[in-house]
Amino acid sequence: MQRVVLGGPGLDAVVSGGRDQRLKLFLPQDGQDAPVLPDVLDIDWYPRWRALDPGVRGIMRTYTVRNVRREPAEVDIDFALHGDLGPASRWAAAAAPGDRLTLLAPNCHDNGGVDFRPPEGTDRVLLCADETALPAVAGILEWLPAGTPVTAWISVAGPADRIALETACAADIRWLIRPASLAAAVAEAELPPAGSPYAWLAGEAAAVRDVRRHLVGERGFDRRAVTFTGYWRRGATEDTLLEEAVAAVQED
Repeated sequence: MQRVVLGGPGLDAVVSGGRDQRLKLFLPQDGQDAPVLPDVLDIDWYPRWRALDPGVRGIMRTYTVRNVRREPAEVDIDFALHGDLGPASRWAAAAAPGDRLTLLAPNCHDNGGVDFRPPEGTDRVLLCADETALPAVAGILEWLPAGTPVTAWISVAGPADRIALETACAADIRWLIRPASLAAAVAEAELPPAGSPYAWLAGEAAAVRDVRRHLVGERGFDRRAVTFTGYWRRGATEDTLLEEAVAAVQED
């Protein structure tokens, strides 16, 4: 993981709801010193951003807010580095003071960029994630009330990828070193047979679907008590996923 501390005009308006709060980052293309964007990033920004030349417009990626501070106004973003396989990883690995990007971030605490929302009455929490969702897991563990029973399975490439996770929860954190499977680990785990559990799953899309299928089908979890998000999909970029989503909406 690589933490990048962002500062600059406008960041004093950024607000985080904590937990798995997400925002959009716009990165410059190779050879640019700043991302090319529409003149105004308002509620109608997306179609105007898509209308720009894909080879010129800022590269959009979704990331988790790790910290927001005031005086000075700063935002921390933790990047999972994976070499030159993606523009965000390349940018973060080489980032230096003065490098520029653009944030599209919330300005109120209760916003649509927070997915971790346990139903009232939840008495235990399950978390399943890979390293791309580690910043969100860290935010969730810090946000939950002290003593909350939590079981977390986190898949990483190797032992060196494990990080310290601070929490006041009663947390059982289980690190899985690939090729160990998240779905298999959850399926083999002994879980309390009753209660009102809530599960939050994030990471590679196929792995997340497998865990959800097991929890709902074999463990009897209420579908409404399982939040699942594919942070990435093997063999696809975020640009590909966005185009697929737009095409699906247009077909409807």
